[in-house]
Amino acid sequence: MRPPARGTTRLLYGAGLTAALLLPTAAPAQATPPSRTPAALPAADGAKGQELPGMPTALDPRAETVACTPASKEKAKKQDWSRQRLDLDRLHRHTTGAGVTVALISTGVDPGAEGLDGRVTVQGQAADDCVGQGTFLAGLIAGTGGSTSRLAGVAPGAKILALRGTDRRGDPNPTLVTAAVRAATAAKAGVIAVAVALPRKDAALTRAVAEARKAGAVVVAAATPDPPSRGSGDEIPSRTYWPAGEPGVLAVADMLPGGTRPDGALPTDSVDLAAPGAGVVSGGPRGKGHYLGGGVAVATAYAAGAAAAVRATHPDDPADAVTHRLTATAYPADIPQLDAYAAVTTVLGAAGAPAAGPERAAEPVAVRDTSDTDRATGRATLFVLLGSAGVLSLLWAGFALSRARARGWRPAGAGTTES
Repeated sequence: MRPPARGTTRLLYGAGLTAALLLPTAAPAQATPPSRTPAALPAADGAKGQELPGMPTALDPRAETVACTPASKEKAKKQDWSRQRLDLDRLHRHTTGAGVTVALISTGVDPGAEGLDGRVTVQGQAADDCVGQGTFLAGLIAGTGGSTSRLAGVAPGAKILALRGTDRRGDPNPTLVTAAVRAATAAKAGVIAVAVALPRKDAALTRAVAEARKAGAVVVAAATPDPPSRGSGDEIPSRTYWPAGEPGVLAVADMLPGGTRPDGALPTDSVDLAAPGAGVVSGGPRGKGHYLGGGVAVATAYAAGAAAAVRATHPDDPADAVTHRLTATAYPADIPQLDAYAAVTTVLGAAGAPAAGPERAAEPVAVRDTSDTDRATGRATLFVLLGSAGVLSLLWAGFALSRARARGWRPAGAGTTES
């Protein structure tokens, strides 16, 4: 199957809301090597936008030589829909994930990438991120956004342990993934994000994941791989992918702004949580520009960042409690949708259910325009007004009672009689 044509993508902003969508355009004259790129989405209303290069998920395995993803010369000017959907600006007022290490098993991470300086540790060949996707994902998990702070990740105070689970072209390998999980366990990472999905169960990987969970790590994994070309019409049977199918692993799928999975997404029954996975902005390993990316790995990175935020806020919670908190506070849908803000702030009852309805970052499957006044401010103002009215009512009642007592409980305006 031929990979989709590479080219630039367009970040569009519709009227009344902000939405980032992947729109393939004609390949430039000096095209980059063929690669697997996220699928296209329908165009948003409105013509205002900007072009950003697409971040591939892997490079073409047929090419004789490896040509790495080039640096982006473009920078995003606005916050994308995914960060608005997760309401990260408000989440960061509660936690930045400081003190938590997230082990990212992907194509590698550039330790000097903008917004990640000083917080990335690499093992083996993980510092060489030729594809660029691992660095892109690290920015979603723990990036500060560099000079564009509104493009920060979910847990910008967390640390990243970069581990390679693929070859240099981005093709995953069970031996590499297993070694990476074991290295993350040995490093005592609080969260292990496996951004790749393998089609076959591997006994060594099963043992490595079990050991990681026994050591107390929250393991988050891509529920499926990204298909080479979505919407191809090929009938693909539902199946389980690994290590997402291992017991206790939080399996994550990607969703569109409307809350649905993309057309042509690989079917599977092993999904615990959905997270934004289309038209997402982040940086790369070369230069300070931005890319647009999408897919299951992107959604996995967002869920891993949320797990780090929860671990930082609830440090005494065991791994299973963190995973439960992420799913129990998610938006109710066919596949529960990640709500990082609710996961951090909701008080859970003794049975593990929310003690009260979670305060949502936004309405389910809605893309909220965060340029409007935060709804929490409106609620606070309403509470103040209601409280003031209650106080005035009590004062008036006290005044009326004292006057009635002075009149001997006679109606107001009634005459007095001399004895």
